[in-house]
Amino acid sequence: MPAKQKTLDDLFLDTLKDVYHAEKQILRALPKMAKAAESDQLRQALEKHRDETEVQIERLEQVFEMLGKPARGKTCEAIQGLVEESKELMQDFKDSEALDAALIAAQQSVEHYEISRYGTLRTWAGQLGMKKAVKLLEQTLQEEKKTDELLTQLAEAAVNVKAA
Repeated sequence: MPAKQKTLDDLFLDTLKDVYHAEKQILRALPKMAKAAESDQLRQALEKHRDETEVQIERLEQVFEMLGKPARGKTCEAIQGLVEESKELMQDFKDSEALDAALIAAQQSVEHYEISRYGTLRTWAGQLGMKKAVKLLEQTLQEEKKTDELLTQLAEAAVNVKAA
């Protein structure tokens, strides 16, 4: 018997599981990054994003509920790599003028991954006629973009100057 043809529904669920796992990994990593930050502004930005991440996880759980599926993650290799990289940077640049610049760069890599994932999921939810999911995913997408912009502002205003 031939395998069932995979559909956009399958891809949507698979990607949802991926981003759910990613958010849980990020939730664990952010407090460590905030603790390592030298700049109070960067620490506050990372702590604020940690709180946002909790809400983003709840939104994903709502989307799983709409699909009638359990909220379960699927190992996200990309985020695991980015989190590992941020740990190495925190170690390598500990007590250095460039630590905050390294933290911002690491976190922006994570934000860009999330922006790409949420943009894709939002588009697919629209194609699948999931209007409520589109709204939830769009909210998170906008938060990720704002966090990315804030990190850029922090980097340009002080952190990169200090590191140079």
